[in-house]
Amino acid sequence: MIVRWGLGQLPDVLGELGIAQPLLVASERWAQLGLGVRTAGRWTEVPSEQVGEVAAHAGDGILALGGGSAIDLGKAASAEAGVPVVSVPTTYAGAEWTSFFGIRDPERRMRGGGSGAHLGGVVYDPELTFSLPRAETVGTALNALAHSAEALYVEGHNAQADEHALTGAALIGQWLPRVVESPQGLEERRKLLEGAMHAGMALGGSMLGLGHAMGQALGGRYGLPHGAMNALTLPAALRFNAEVVPEAVGRFGQALGADDPAGRVEELARLGGFERLRDFGIPEADLPEVAAATVERAGAKANPRAASAAEVEQLLRSIY
Repeated sequence: MIVRWGLGQLPDVLGELGIAQPLLVASERWAQLGLGVRTAGRWTEVPSEQVGEVAAHAGDGILALGGGSAIDLGKAASAEAGVPVVSVPTTYAGAEWTSFFGIRDPERRMRGGGSGAHLGGVVYDPELTFSLPRAETVGTALNALAHSAEALYVEGHNAQADEHALTGAALIGQWLPRVVESPQGLEERRKLLEGAMHAGMALGGSMLGLGHAMGQALGGRYGLPHGAMNALTLPAALRFNAEVVPEAVGRFGQALGADDPAGRVEELARLGGFERLRDFGIPEADLPEVAAATVERAGAKANPRAASAAEVEQLLRSIY
C-alpha cells in the first residue's frame, strides 16, 4: 500500500494507482477542504447503510476522507465495486490498514460488515486532526493503542506486526498526553499520528482480540464511539489475558514505560473523560446479552485465553 505524508501528495498517490476520478466519501464537515483532485462525485451521508448506492457511483476509485466511519464506508464500497480505496484519515482510528469494515446506520448502530476492500493508499496530514475534539482525540488514540496491545498476543501475531505494535504503543503513550496539553501542536499531532499508523500496521498484520470484541459489541448495540468503548474495555482484557500471555502484556507495558500497563491505559483513558460504562447510559441489565454477543465475535475467538459469556460478563461488570 502506498503511504505518503502531506495532503499535497494526494494527487500523486491517485496517479500512481491510476485513479483519475474517484468518488469522494466525506461528511459535510470537510466540504470546504481543498484536495486539488477531480472527483466523480461526493457522498456525504457518513455513516451509511447504502453501500450499494455508494459503490454504484464509485468511478475508478474511492477517496475516503474522515474517521473510521468514512473509511469503513469507503472500504465497503471498494469491495463491492472492485475499485481501490485511498484513505485520508482525520482521526487515529487506524481503519485504513485493514480490508475489513463495519457498516453502521446514520444513528451509528452496527448493521453488518465484511471484508475484501482493495487498499490502495493512505495520505496522512496531522493538520487535519487539529479540529478533533479532546474526547475523539483520546478515544481514537486509545483505539489505536488497543490495536498495538492485541497485536502482540492474538492468534496470528508475528514478529513484523509485533515491531509495529511496540513502536505504535511507545509513540501513543508518550505523545497522547502532550497532544491533550497542546492540541494545536504540529509536532505533537504528527507523532501521535505516526503512532496510530504503526498501530494500524500492526492490526493489518495480525488480528483483533477480546478487548475489541467487547468494544464492538457495546458500540454496535448502542451506537457509542468505538474509541471510547475500547478505552474502557482494553484494561479489563489486558488483566484477563496477562494470566496466559504475561510476556506479551509485559512487552506492551515496557513500550508504555509502565509496570502496570492496564493501569496506564486507564490513566490515558481518563484524559478523555472515559471511566465507567455506566457513564454512557448502558443499562446494567443488558450486560449478559452484551457478553453473549461478545463471545461470538472474531476477536474473542482469536484471543489467547478463551472467555465464556459468564467471564466476559464479569469483565464488563468490573468496568461498569
